[in-house]
Amino acid sequence: MRPKIEPKPIEKPVPSDKFLVSKTDTKGIITYANTVFIEISGYTEDELIGANHNIVRHPDMPRTVFKLLWDTIQKGDEIFAYVKNMAKDGSYYWVFAHVTPTFDSSGKIIGYQSDRRPVRNREFLNSVIIPLYQELKKEEQKGLDAGMRKLEETLSRIGMSYEEFIFKNY
Repeated sequence: MRPKIEPKPIEKPVPSDKFLVSKTDTKGIITYANTVFIEISGYTEDELIGANHNIVRHPDMPRTVFKLLWDTIQKGDEIFAYVKNMAKDGSYYWVFAHVTPTFDSSGKIIGYQSDRRPVRNREFLNSVIIPLYQELKKEEQKGLDAGMRKLEETLSRIGMSYEEFIFKNY
């Protein structure tokens, strides 16, 4: 069961030369966590292994982003996304995540790997990503479909695919 943690307005820095790496099964249960992920998250390896990856999900993150992520990787495609995670102590950390499916020798998806690095363009994060995520969260009060429509409308208005948008100012 996910522990009840109160978010704190304290950002935990992610070292610029480090990657947070985790692997999950197809249900999102953590099967591997590297030492950087363990250190930044504040959880022990024993607390992470066997837990759902949403153990580090920050409540500021829109469900819309995770629906897009899951829809993409379950089709066998990779995805990049800005993600705000929450550490065990309630502090938060922003990462630029690259999530890929893992396949067995027959091409069946058997899990997922997430490689996360620090956000390089804080201006883009602050002026574009955070306001967009706040809009998506507001729309999600009407339901997840409303959040998805808002994301689609935003991408259509700026004339970019999700991938173009994410990499625009990375």
